[in-house]
Amino acid sequence: MRNTCLCKIVLLLAVVVGFSSATRADDLEYRMEVGGMLGVSSYYGDANYSGLFNNMNIMGSVAGRYNFNPRMALKANLAIGKISGNTADGDNRFPGGDIEFSRSIYDLSVQFECNFFAYGYGAAYKGTRRLTPYICGGLGATFAPEPYESVFAVNIPLGVGVKYKFAPRWNAGCELTYHFTFSDNLDVVSEQQPMLSDPYGIKSSGMKNKDSFSFFSVFITYDIFPKYRKCNN
Repeated sequence: MRNTCLCKIVLLLAVVVGFSSATRADDLEYRMEVGGMLGVSSYYGDANYSGLFNNMNIMGSVAGRYNFNPRMALKANLAIGKISGNTADGDNRFPGGDIEFSRSIYDLSVQFECNFFAYGYGAAYKGTRRLTPYICGGLGATFAPEPYESVFAVNIPLGVGVKYKFAPRWNAGCELTYHFTFSDNLDVVSEQQPMLSDPYGIKSSGMKNKDSFSFFSVFITYDIFPKYRKCNN
């Protein structure tokens, strides 16, 4: 009889501890997120001035986000995609006829994010919300390997997005970023197409007449490294 009572007490304590542990886990804030993004990429330059999402191609990336607080975060993103364009899609006509190109790009960027609302899964007394729009901006580096010549370009990514915490440690959302590069050679992929870097004989300078590209993607991330808060009681 005594052993039966002892077993019941141990079982009850295990249930209570397990429940309280689960509650604390749901209530924790986490330092980082890791996950992936999947979407489309588009190019803007001398071979495409006519549309925001012309000549879309598939892109994907891995991403990590460090959360300073519920409103601010720093995200690192390594993306692989493809860009393409055709001068026949626009109204401009170039010497030598229409030109078409396509090439792969690799982009590594670091972006600072600012949430419109305090973001989190916690109870209402924390003032956090599970859904928030955000803006982001930072610095990136783009590498486009041959076929003609490899191109390395620094870029400035600017974007907007929305994120939703659908579970205590899971996040989902979508994001649109526009990458302004400091190169005018992303659309040059053969010896017969160097004119796309200077089609009218007007040298580009600064950000003028440079190539750009955009990523529109959906993402999912998982929270890691909980922030353990000290108890002051």
